[in-house]
Amino acid sequence: MKIRLVQGVATAFLIALGGASYAADGALRVGASPGPYADFLKEAAKKANAEGLKVEVTEFTEPTQINEATQAGDIDVNNFQHVPYMQKQNESRGYKIVAIKPAFVAPGGIYSAQYKSLAEIPNGAKIGIPNDPANESRALALLHKAGLIKLKDGSSINASVRDIAENPKKFDIILLDEIMLPRSLSDLGAAFVTLNKGVLAGLDPKTAIMLEDKTSPWAIVWAARNDKVEDPRVKRFIAVFESEPIKSYIIQRFNGTVIPAW
Repeated sequence: MKIRLVQGVATAFLIALGGASYAADGALRVGASPGPYADFLKEAAKKANAEGLKVEVTEFTEPTQINEATQAGDIDVNNFQHVPYMQKQNESRGYKIVAIKPAFVAPGGIYSAQYKSLAEIPNGAKIGIPNDPANESRALALLHKAGLIKLKDGSSINASVRDIAENPKKFDIILLDEIMLPRSLSDLGAAFVTLNKGVLAGLDPKTAIMLEDKTSPWAIVWAARNDKVEDPRVKRFIAVFESEPIKSYIIQRFNGTVIPAW
């Protein structure tokens, strides 16, 4: 009885302080989208499990489900999104999800089924970009960097097609679901395709006309609900992920097309 009373007082004390109690013996639940992100995490989970940290990686086919599950507490941490996307989700859905730290850059790129260089893309060509606001900005930023268009503020992470200041070759910018972009390359002059959707569609990043580099503000981050950021299991798993074996796995598995952020 005394032990139970002490435990109850300790729990009440934590709640009174506004702190969170963490299931130290429970498995850490990690959310990811299918493809390279899940591959990284599963490899790290194997290492973590071997070291005594229980980790379960769950893949979601629909990206919005991952933040929904994070907010609901069905998963503890996720690793699939960049900060602009996370911010848009928080604003539109009222989530309280925060970025912990960058994990890696999964560079999106400009791809074409018809042309091998930026200069070859003709006047009036159709260029496809993602129709979700965060990746729309990301695509426009790369088109700006490539010199295909000029944005009012080329460094903005919130740009939309309305912010195109100059379009000298009169490209027809078409907004499409990012899943459809790699499938639509034969009908487009070029398209911006994110890495995970490109790999799942069989695209080789080495064939991209232009890729983002390690300076991209769209690095994939570790993210969790604000009351779970300090969960020691999360910190421990991130440390496992940032170990040399996992870094080597990423580099060898993707031959430099995915860039570790540590």
